[in-house]
Amino acid sequence: MEYQVDFKNVETIGLESSPVAEQLAGLRANEARYFWNKYKFNYVVHSADEKKKEIEWLNKILQDERDLAFSAPILEVAIYEDDMLYWPEFYFEDGMVLNVLYEKVSAAEGKKPKRAVGIKLSVGMEVPKELEGKFKFARQKSKLAGEVRGSFFTLKKEWL
Repeated sequence: MEYQVDFKNVETIGLESSPVAEQLAGLRANEARYFWNKYKFNYVVHSADEKKKEIEWLNKILQDERDLAFSAPILEVAIYEDDMLYWPEFYFEDGMVLNVLYEKVSAAEGKKPKRAVGIKLSVGMEVPKELEGKFKFARQKSKLAGEVRGSFFTLKKEWL
């Protein structure tokens, strides 16, 4: 199932099984607005079944870089890609969103490319037990998502 996210009207399409479906949909709409404003990119999500290769790639990164494996299933995947960036985002049933910002080459010669895993938590969800005590979460207000808690870690290895 492919769905183009509307960032003006929050819709739970594809996220209905989440206990925080409304809040996760708000976070997804917030991401769609960001990608539209920054890249003029129509934010399209795909069901997890359609993006198994990308999910395997994420799971390998999480396991190898931080010994992380999440119990909540992934519901949807969105992918932004251009000449410089590969930026998939993964929507988990519990309300968490992970993204992998992977700069293919450094924009400035001599600088290390930006490569990190971002973690965002929907309003109303607990910090997953797999992350407890491992990350500090900053808080950010969003008109579409309410209060977003976020953190990240940088990648040490090459993944593409």
